[in-house]
Amino acid sequence: MKIAVAAANGRVAQKVIKEALDRGFEVKAFGRGSENKTAAADYVQKDIMDLTKEDLAGFDVVVDGFGAWTDEELPMHIKTSQHLCDILSGTDTRLLIVGGAGSLYVNPEHTVQVKDGADFPAMFLPLANAQGQELEELRKRDDVKWTFISPAGDFQADGERTGKYILAGEELTLNSKGESIISYADYAIAMVDEIENGDHISQRISVVRE
Repeated sequence: MKIAVAAANGRVAQKVIKEALDRGFEVKAFGRGSENKTAAADYVQKDIMDLTKEDLAGFDVVVDGFGAWTDEELPMHIKTSQHLCDILSGTDTRLLIVGGAGSLYVNPEHTVQVKDGADFPAMFLPLANAQGQELEELRKRDDVKWTFISPAGDFQADGERTGKYILAGEELTLNSKGESIISYADYAIAMVDEIENGDHISQRISVVRE
């Protein structure tokens, strides 16, 4: 299995790369910076928006690890994933995207999202909106084998790697302790499982720690 990871120096992307390498997969990392912060031996300095069809030819899976926080950069969530979609359009290469939890639904009718809650932190609302819009644009694509993976609400960069997670769908799911929590490391396990299995084409899935 050959995997390309764009925006590879992001902290989630780094975990995904290590997990994939530990399973014996071939990984090529693309990052904007000159320094390779990943475990991948094959690293190319190239911004995600500068990637071409030639760069991503021959890969089984492309992982979009892009993340932004500032108001100026938030629209790039849509632009980067759509750029990758355009590159991969009509191919068998699957696109897996590191998503967000704010757009998960909290009712069976799928009319209310986590970010709509009165207690949703205001500082995270712009990011949740940006990633929610990114997902809506992905839903319009029937020419790309995409999968959008949302983490739990409490997404912990330095959390424990338990090796166990609950695979869920469009709705916010709590574990047996009533928590919505997952570490970057366990999220990476779930993503690489999806890379291996490819069970959720053109779907948003979510993961939470057991």
